[in-house]
Amino acid sequence: MSTANDDLKEAFAGESQANRKYTAFARKADEEGHPGVAKLFRAAAEAETVHALAHLAAMQGVNDTATNLKEAIAGETYEFTDMYPGFINDAKGESHQAAMLSFTRANAVEKEHASLYQTAAGDYAKFEGVTFHVCQTCGHTVPGEAPDACPVCGATKDEFKAVE
Repeated sequence: MSTANDDLKEAFAGESQANRKYTAFARKADEEGHPGVAKLFRAAAEAETVHALAHLAAMQGVNDTATNLKEAIAGETYEFTDMYPGFINDAKGESHQAAMLSFTRANAVEKEHASLYQTAAGDYAKFEGVTFHVCQTCGHTVPGEAPDACPVCGATKDEFKAVE
């Protein structure tokens, strides 16, 4: 028998995944020339975010910044030390090249995220006024200017999105 907290965790995961899926669906609808459908998918994605954040709040899943940074470091570290290496091995064993590429890129970027969070934990002001740039191909995240070429996937500078 599940508890309310178990249900909140499952609902949070489901709503979070729906948000990302509907965001991808919106991009595809835009590419296919269906702006109204794309707008509907974006609206639903936003609603799913509202649900996910409400579930996270009900779980008391957001704490003070120090605690949140510790949790983020632990989560990212788990991903690049345990989760993705196992996924990469599974993909290699199945010769699933697309999965292997996706997992390998994500693994590299999760290491970066853990390091960035560690830096922030040591100095909350470190990134004040800094614009981050995120590669839209692999997720490589860099404070300051975007590189001419992404060191993870080779994407060009114009593939980076500024995040304020």
